[in-house]
Amino acid sequence: MAQTKAKLASTEQPAGLDQPRPSLSLPAWRKNLILFSVSWMTLVITYSSTALLPALPEISNELSTTQESIAITNAGVFLAMGFSSFIWIPVGHLIGRQRAYNLAIFILCGCSCGAAVATKMAIFTTMRVLAGLTGTYFMVAGQTMLADIFEPVVRGRAVGFFMVGSVSGPAFAPCIGGILVTFTHWRYIFWVQVGMGAIGLVTSLLFIPNLDKMNSSSASGPENRLKQKESINCQFNPFRVFVLLVYPNVFLADLTCGLLAWFQYGLLTSARSIFNPRFHLTTALVSGLFYIAPGTGFLVGSVAGGRLSDRTVKRYIKRRDGLRLPQDRLNSGLFMILGVLPLSTLIYAWTLQKEIGGMAVPIISAFFAGLGLMGIFNSLNTYTAEVLPAEKTEVISSKYLVQYLFGAGTTGTIVPLINAIGVGWTFTISMIMCMFGGILTLLISRKGIDMQEWAVRKLGKD
Repeated sequence: MAQTKAKLASTEQPAGLDQPRPSLSLPAWRKNLILFSVSWMTLVITYSSTALLPALPEISNELSTTQESIAITNAGVFLAMGFSSFIWIPVGHLIGRQRAYNLAIFILCGCSCGAAVATKMAIFTTMRVLAGLTGTYFMVAGQTMLADIFEPVVRGRAVGFFMVGSVSGPAFAPCIGGILVTFTHWRYIFWVQVGMGAIGLVTSLLFIPNLDKMNSSSASGPENRLKQKESINCQFNPFRVFVLLVYPNVFLADLTCGLLAWFQYGLLTSARSIFNPRFHLTTALVSGLFYIAPGTGFLVGSVAGGRLSDRTVKRYIKRRDGLRLPQDRLNSGLFMILGVLPLSTLIYAWTLQKEIGGMAVPIISAFFAGLGLMGIFNSLNTYTAEVLPAEKTEVISSKYLVQYLFGAGTTGTIVPLINAIGVGWTFTISMIMCMFGGILTLLISRKGIDMQEWAVRKLGKD
């Protein structure tokens, strides 16, 4: 048992964790350009998930449907995003990750054009779901690239900036959508996304090198190439992603991300239905401005969480005389998920429920809820890219699958739940779910290696 544990602890060496790769030696300016490019594309894909929320009445009227139907369509987009990696990861193995990444951007732009000109609900839904099928690949591929080019002791900071894109989309897109639908037409929401996608394609072509080719150049002999070709068929088997959930630490980290996503999208999806009647707001523009509060919290939490994560890693490396364990960085966000997030959520929910404190109290508490959410999300995201270095793409894919399944669930159910039991009890339940995730995170931070050791024995990998 001790031998197995030592083997697991050394899977990433002290400075530890990653095997030397040519991509780690890229100049800092090139790494930062890659970071900007992959972060931008997460902004583009997440923009579409919430930008139309302030425009639901206008879209439903023009397409002769109901707002509930549009909300269900949005849940379908989340489901498509969750499963998108099962399509694009195998495509990346066939044609190369860089080509697959650029092809996905091109398809996203095309489907956004289709949604912008759609005159029927069926066409609108089809275009949005097809665009969603490119979704999490931008996040999985982007986070994998960051793991390829950044050393572990600065990786948390890089992931923090990477998450700025993924959290800015859901948070600020409704504000942009509110402005567009107030002064122009809801279809411009999708034309803006087309332009954003085009920028992403240009930056990807200019800045992102072929990292796979760069890192495999030293191991590109005939035997290695033959082995890669023989394994192509197994890459299309999604079972490879689910097998990794046998690792309890991977499963619990994924589940925690799902619980946090339930809160995040519940907060964003329900805002207009809560704030408009509570404060007698009549325009999409005014209600859309509310999203600035949690959005700013998301941004601050992402960046600050990344820095705190790296500092925690360095502290544990020093404590262990040079040994680093992936689970160490989870300690950095425990205060956020067990303290800041639940307290601010309760204040947000019950001041709205009891109609006390005016508009300022829920806005301020929404900021701190966003701060607490992303303070822990950063360390969990980075952890999934590090815990099984040889299979990091699959682990990251499993995380986003669970995360967007929960996101789809809350998008479709949060408003009916609020109507049934009230905003106070709805977000109290969400808070309890997040605290349960905090307990799971604490467990992983203390017993992650033991969990991984158990799974290794079970899978017969000793």
